[in-house]
Formats: sequence, C-alpha cells, structure tokens
Amino acid sequence: MQEIAQHIAITLKTLRQARGWSLDRTARETGVSKAMLGQIERHESSPTVATLWKIASGLGVSFSRFLETPIVAEGTLLRHGQESALIEREPGMHVVPLFPFEPDLGFELFVIDLAPGALSESAPHAKGVVEHIVVVEGEMEVCVEGVWQPLKPGEGLRFAADRSHGYRNRQRSAARFHDVIHYPRRLDV
Repeated sequence: MQEIAQHIAITLKTLRQARGWSLDRTARETGVSKAMLGQIERHESSPTVATLWKIASGLGVSFSRFLETPIVAEGTLLRHGQESALIEREPGMHVVPLFPFEPDLGFELFVIDLAPGALSESAPHAKGVVEHIVVVEGEMEVCVEGVWQPLKPGEGLRFAADRSHGYRNRQRSAARFHDVIHYPRRLDV
C-alpha cells in the first residue's frame, strides 16, 4: 500500500507540473482542495477511490494511470499483476487494475472487492465515461440515477458514469465484481 501511495503522489505531481498548473489551478479543475492535493503530493495522505477519480477526471487521464501495473509479455498475451492494488479500509474496497487503460481500445478493467457492509459513493467521472459492472461473486447493489439496482453473480449493469453513482454490499460476505470503464475520447495517457 505504501508503494502505491508513493506512485500516486509522484504521478499527480508529474501530471500537474507537465501541464504547468499550480495547486490552485489543479484544485479548480479537479474539485479536490489545494490542501488535500498538496498532502497527496507530499505523500502525507492517501486519496480515497472517490478523490482519486476526481483527480483523474480533472486531469483528463484514466483512473488506472495512478495504479499502473507492470505488463508481462508472453508471446501475444499480456498479463497484468496485482502489484498495484488500491486498498481502502473505509469503505472496504479493494481495487486491482486487471488491464490498465489502453488508448487504442479506450477502456480499462478492474477487479473490485467490496467488504460486507461496504458503501462507496462516486462523484461523476469525465463526460461520456461509461461503466460496465459484472458481478463475479456475492451480491451487491449499484446506485444509478438515485436508484439502487441489486446484482447477483453473472448479472451486469451498464450505466453513464458521468453522473453520481455508488456501490454497496449489504450482505454478510464479500462481493467481487469486474468494472470495465470505457472512455469515449482520447485521454492524455
């Protein structure tokens, strides 16, 4: 977890400086306070998943840009590891980039575990972003347009993620789902 927090700090600072943005400008563009951005850059604080989404959207980059994992080439196959898992004790979310963002394909794929009782609410992502949720294990609910939609293993839901949305697990066992995030326009990868 320490390594991923450091990677997030370095990536944020690098992206901000490459744009020539001050912390004030970055705060305006992302909706994250200047104080919080400074703490993240100095590795004094780790962002929540929701905060990291705001930062990625405001900077016009993919979420996985902050969690990039090494790619191991095996002939024509690409394998990704779990070295860059983002673990959030509150609300109980474990995010692993299975396939980080690929500009030519316009999507990224995450495996996400929600602990029993977990609730994660997300601010809108960049305009036009679409999420595809497929439950692999357990049961969970996804909030879209203010309505909680129950999902069981093998069930999926596609929705516009450029609006507020959320995930929750009201069960006594963990839920695991795949989250394919599709970006409609070219990002600054």
